[in-house]
Amino acid sequence: MGEAMRWSDGFIAVDWGTTNRRAYLIDAGGACRGRFEDAQGALVTKDFPAAVAEIRARLDDKPLLLAGMVGSNKGWVEAPYVPCPAGLDDLAANLKWAGEREAIVPGVSYIGQGRADVMRGEEVQLLGGVAAGSVPPNALVCHPGTHNKWALLRHGIIQNFSTVMTGELFNLLKQHSILADLMGGEVAVNDAFRAGARHGLSHSDLTAELFAIRARVLLGVAARDDAAAYASGLLIGSDVRTGLGDAAPGDVFVMGRPDLTALYSAALAEAGRSAIELDGERSFLAGITRIAETL
Repeated sequence: MGEAMRWSDGFIAVDWGTTNRRAYLIDAGGACRGRFEDAQGALVTKDFPAAVAEIRARLDDKPLLLAGMVGSNKGWVEAPYVPCPAGLDDLAANLKWAGEREAIVPGVSYIGQGRADVMRGEEVQLLGGVAAGSVPPNALVCHPGTHNKWALLRHGIIQNFSTVMTGELFNLLKQHSILADLMGGEVAVNDAFRAGARHGLSHSDLTAELFAIRARVLLGVAARDDAAAYASGLLIGSDVRTGLGDAAPGDVFVMGRPDLTALYSAALAEAGRSAIELDGERSFLAGITRIAETL
């Protein structure tokens, strides 16, 4: 393959999601020497070879290891899902080559218990947390985002998982629903958020309670400025109720952006569960580097 394919001399890791793209220059010792993030997600990229050339121009002329929606049927080249149970070795063994120096990490799928589910990108972070030693081999991991993941890890691999569309629902409510004019307030861990989380954890009336947010403001029994935080708490509380299910007692590892992990940790506290927050970027780099070491 030539000198250009010496992954041990360094490479570029790309977490290429639906709406965002994050690229990292990893040196021969595994350290991150450069990075950038932009809004050139997989769904808005029209010319992937040109976009890859731009990444190299901004970072370095190195091989690329890509993960996320870039490998979906709406991305560059489709990388078929690896079925659960799945570990880093399974991902590395099923890379999809998009070019001579560009490999795409496959997503992970689950079929069982009357359910079907898929993920792309989160698998690198989940398994990277184990590789970095920040997540134990047997753990329940919550990965907040547009489509929140609850993953059960056993012996360091993804045994099964479920997806909750919480982030997307919140954005749809904020932009297109009858609640849109009420959703401009701050979303933070405050009394309104906690009240919403408690309701979501203890009730199964999510769609009715969402409409009640508007009714309470109209009738003067709730503050307009609290509506967004309450709605967020309500959605996340319902999400946590689903994710915990019949999970065994113990810490929940919450991995992702710090602003989102803080919200989920607060909702988990209302459920009586302790949470350990982890930075998703660090976990991604640990996972993608471990995959590159196999090449």
